[in-house]
Amino acid sequence: MGKYRIALAGNPNTGKSTLFNTLTGLRQHTGNWTGKTVAKAEGEYLHNEQGYIIVDLPGTYSLHSNSADEEIARDYIIFEKPDVTVVVLDATAMERNLNLALQVMEMTNNVVVCVNLIDEAEKKGITVDAGKLSHSLGVPVVKISARNKTGLKQLLDTIELVAKGTLEPKPYQVRYSDSIEKMITALEPEVKKLFQDAYPIRWVALRMLDGDKSLLETLQQNYKTPSMKEVFVNGVSFSQ
Repeated sequence: MGKYRIALAGNPNTGKSTLFNTLTGLRQHTGNWTGKTVAKAEGEYLHNEQGYIIVDLPGTYSLHSNSADEEIARDYIIFEKPDVTVVVLDATAMERNLNLALQVMEMTNNVVVCVNLIDEAEKKGITVDAGKLSHSLGVPVVKISARNKTGLKQLLDTIELVAKGTLEPKPYQVRYSDSIEKMITALEPEVKKLFQDAYPIRWVALRMLDGDKSLLETLQQNYKTPSMKEVFVNGVSFSQ
């Protein structure tokens, strides 16, 4: 039986690396991401006699093309297609952290939201209702304290269910203004022609609307598609 691949995503200082170290122990190695000076940490753990490879993605506040860290995290989720992406949130700063979770949910359905630092939240009188949050987001939500090793079994059980397809998340999708939604709808058939189902169509359309041409070049290189022809939507050009 092959090993499932898990990606850990999250803002800086959410305890993501603490969780990674707790799960992998000495079964990890570090290096650099290919062609980058950014450190890469990868490890393994065993749960219910099933092996998992887990990658600690660089801590980022978004998954756009604003920095090497953001590009690495984004590209890993899109091109490596991990079996599960665990988004680690800081229970004391939920509103700020949820932005990244929503971005990941536009890229993949196989998402587990991990609310870390619940011990710190309790000290501050903050309560997180995992059930309500899960219902709103459409993905499983697990509360943990990586430092105290609280809630880890539930997290690993949940990751296992999603990895095996027993639990199928249905992530909430952000709805934009009517004008943007119309442009997304107009772009989606063009994206489908270019990449078939290799990438999440709505997400690629959104990146095109952002004018992220470097991403489109990267998508094409990985998909080995001919250079994108000029696409017009409501008079707006999306050529390279």
